[in-house]
Amino acid sequence: MALELPAQLLREGLTLLAILMGPFIGVLLVIGVAVGLLQAMTQLHDPSVSFLPRMLAVIGTALLIGGSVLERLAAFFAGAMVRMAGG
Repeated sequence: MALELPAQLLREGLTLLAILMGPFIGVLLVIGVAVGLLQAMTQLHDPSVSFLPRMLAVIGTALLIGGSVLERLAAFFAGAMVRMAGG
């Protein structure tokens, strides 16, 4: 195993993680702003009002794109194992 391989795999893994988590963070951002505006307009500042929509948004996003996220992570992991084995 080359000395630069662990650093390269770490960099590629973190880049892939940032790409794959982008939709989740984007959905959370949009829902957070919408709930924040709603709470500001109604002056209802209950933590459960902001938690439930965010939780449902993350679950919905996971149901929509979760399969492709897992496929890309599995492909990266398999490729990393092959590269570490020297193949």
